[in-house]
Amino acid sequence: MPSVEPALRPLPAAFDPQHVLAALRRVLPDDGRPVPLHEPTFGGREWDYVKECLDSGWVSSVGAYVDRFEAMLADIAGTRHAVAVVSGTAALHTCLLVLGVGPGDEVLVPTLTFVATANAVAHAGAVPHLIDAEERTLGVDPAKLADHLAAVAERTADGCRNRRTGRRIAAVMPMHVFGHPVDMDPLSEVAARHGVPVIEDAAEAVGSRYKGRPAGSLGRLAAFSFNGNKTFTTGGGGAVLTDDADLARAAKHLTTTARVPHRWGFLHDRVGYNYRLPNLNAALGCAQLEQAPVFLAAKRRLSAAYQAAFADVPGVRLFREAAFAKSNHWLNALLLDEAVAAQRDAVLALTNDTGIMTRPVWTLMHRLPMFADCPRADLSVAENLEARIVNLPSGAALAERLDAA
Repeated sequence: MPSVEPALRPLPAAFDPQHVLAALRRVLPDDGRPVPLHEPTFGGREWDYVKECLDSGWVSSVGAYVDRFEAMLADIAGTRHAVAVVSGTAALHTCLLVLGVGPGDEVLVPTLTFVATANAVAHAGAVPHLIDAEERTLGVDPAKLADHLAAVAERTADGCRNRRTGRRIAAVMPMHVFGHPVDMDPLSEVAARHGVPVIEDAAEAVGSRYKGRPAGSLGRLAAFSFNGNKTFTTGGGGAVLTDDADLARAAKHLTTTARVPHRWGFLHDRVGYNYRLPNLNAALGCAQLEQAPVFLAAKRRLSAAYQAAFADVPGVRLFREAAFAKSNHWLNALLLDEAVAAQRDAVLALTNDTGIMTRPVWTLMHRLPMFADCPRADLSVAENLEARIVNLPSGAALAERLDAA
């Protein structure tokens, strides 16, 4: 019988940054104006609430909108308490301080994070102890954390200690990268086994959920951020979340210059911080949180549109939320295949040159000069991801074009 030649399969198309640009153009507006990475949306009662503050004179750190904003935050986070502060960094710093973290301590933090996570540890006088990520979530890898602690940590009468440095490991601070929740259950189990409390860096994850539970409710304490580029903004702001009434009370006291309440006296019982969020900013935040369902739905539609647009683009894939998670999709992330990672900067240059703001992930913490000598685990996965991530425009307002199409 004559031989039958096997059917020839077409070779996969070569990666080309122009393919990325074409996919973006199928989703984003092309009206000649630059497309920012993440601009705020003001479509509710922001003007009304801010004007009320101006008209009443209640613009500083005391006012009805601060109380209301804290109540709304506790509701969205599923916690009993929320303390509004001036930034996400201030929130993280406060979380550390009320847990007693200070000089001579280490805090386990991801190397793949925004610098505020590690900065807050340094502000408390402690040392960041850098740990690796997993590609499934982009956040802390619980399995690698367990292996690392088994190698370097020991339980003692006064807590968990790093056998190599002698310092106490005082907390672990996982960060939900781009709003995608870390796999918190196994991470919490590892932390509990070593007697290390969990502080959840949920700065980017307001409105995200892990196994049905809200981000912000998954640790002993948590921190939110409301910077101008976040899903919900107060211009600049943050919050401490907790179920622990004593910790909440300590956070509020510490962030109001540790002033002992008195009708006219100025007695301060410890070194405190002027971290309280002004009423003016809280008013903006209340109007933003009133629109939470609208914003979150719009960002999910935008992410779905990106998924469809990039489905057939060779060499890249859009990062998807894990099966256990429901992300707020703060920033959409494109992952280049390892074989074409060297093309990342070409993608960044092409898109930004054409008015579409994209960006790489943050420089890893261990590459920054102030944290280069910090204790660390193996960080190979984070290093691999750093070379492959491109963030795409992700503002909720971009979904309006999809709705109109």
